[in-house]
This record gives sequence, C-alpha cells and structure tokens, in this order.
Amino acid sequence: MTKQEFVDQVAAKSGLSRRDAGKAVDAFLSSVTDALKQGDSVSFTGFGKFSTAQRAAREGVNPRNPGQKVQIPAATVPRFQAGSSLKQALKS
Repeated sequence: MTKQEFVDQVAAKSGLSRRDAGKAVDAFLSSVTDALKQGDSVSFTGFGKFSTAQRAAREGVNPRNPGQKVQIPAATVPRFQAGSSLKQALKS
C-alpha cells in the first residue's frame, strides 16, 4: 500500500476530504519522526510501540569484493513492536 492509497482509506473511513486526510497522515508521520529523533517512544495501546535502538559498530564484507572487510559505523535505528490487538488481528 502506498502513502496515497493509505490517505484515500483514511479519507473514506473518517469522512474527511482527501486533502484533510493527507494533512492528518503527514502530521502523524511528522509527530512520530520528531518523537523518535528526540529519543522518545510512541505507544498505541493494542497497536504497538515505535522506538529507537542503538546498533553497535561492526565489521562487514564488501559485496563486490568478498575478501575485503569494511567497518560499519554504529547507528540509531527505528524499531516497531506489535501490540497484542494487532497480533491477534493478523492471526485470525
């Protein structure tokens, strides 16, 4: 599903215009991104939790030259943990 398809579904289910639904989706994504940038987590009871995690520096292999080792720097990565209601909905 693309972002535009998602906006169309939000508009249909909420009764908002496509323009207003697009603004709502953009505001949601921006708010989650800003919270994660600040190191906070965003939880939706039953749906899931967006958070960040630290990935340690490690040594990898260059795919073009498998004999060459490369250093992969440490990074902060996004994480999502599915909530119980979402897991249950996917099982049925």
